[in-house]
Amino acid sequence: MRAMLCEEFGEPSVLTMGEVDEPVPGPGQVKVEVHSVGVNFPDLLLVAGKYQAKPSFPFSPGIECAGIVVELGEGVDELAVGDRVMCDTGYGCCSEYVLAYVHRTYKLPDAMPFDVAGGFTITYGTAYHALIDRAQIQPGEVLLVHGAAGGVGLNAVEIGRLLGAMVIGTVGSDAKIEIVKKYGADHVINYNKENFRDLVKNLTDGRGADVIYDPVGGDVFDQSMRCINWNGRLLVIGFASGRISEVKANLVLLKGCQVMGVIWGAFANMEIPKNRANFATLFDWVEQGKINPHISAYYPLEATGEAIELLQSREAKGKVIVRVRD
Repeated sequence: MRAMLCEEFGEPSVLTMGEVDEPVPGPGQVKVEVHSVGVNFPDLLLVAGKYQAKPSFPFSPGIECAGIVVELGEGVDELAVGDRVMCDTGYGCCSEYVLAYVHRTYKLPDAMPFDVAGGFTITYGTAYHALIDRAQIQPGEVLLVHGAAGGVGLNAVEIGRLLGAMVIGTVGSDAKIEIVKKYGADHVINYNKENFRDLVKNLTDGRGADVIYDPVGGDVFDQSMRCINWNGRLLVIGFASGRISEVKANLVLLKGCQVMGVIWGAFANMEIPKNRANFATLFDWVEQGKINPHISAYYPLEATGEAIELLQSREAKGKVIVRVRD
């Protein structure tokens, strides 16, 4: 089968098209004919050798996709050959076929296109779990979303608005403001032009944000700890800035706040029924038109490196999709 292969760590340009054997599903797995792949920040880290998982060479990037089940492993009875599904796999989706564990594979609503589903699992799963399971956000609370125009950030803006929060988004350029407002933000701050810490305090009469959603880390985390409300919850989503944040315990004490880790993948493994219930709700929202995933760019399989570079450049808005099949 065709696959985009990483045979050495480096920039996305190291990826090359190659031929590898089709995978064979083991117990609890399904083989998926891949149609669309969602590109995520971990893909950049995987190719660079900076991710916590380091697959053996050669491997294909792509941690989520949508397609059709073509083969079942031993013991799989929840799905059938021919089912339209989306899944997350850790890596390997930028290929014509991939293996997925059945508990990380979700049957799609009939009307959900592969392009939408291909980039749905990771970012919507993370945003829903973070805001509802972890932060237990309430209507009327103030939600501050960093990296608000990116895939995981834009989904948080959208869900936060749906849940009745007042949403403040931060972005790195004026070009990203419009899409964040379109998806429900009440206020959008360009942190390269304005001090978001002071503006958040001003917008909340000095109280600060009740829930802070931070996929950026580094200096953004540090400043977030200084504009969080009493009983606030700061959600640690990731470290796109490149610097892992350090918590000053005195600020946690003085603010009476909580710093919460959000690792959706582990949650999906540890709390399988709850995770499936989350996606049932998300699928209902899609069918009701309450959420509408934004896709800003499409690439063919052979241009996977370019798709990852778009994320690296921080120019992407919402999701970037690699189309393996038309």
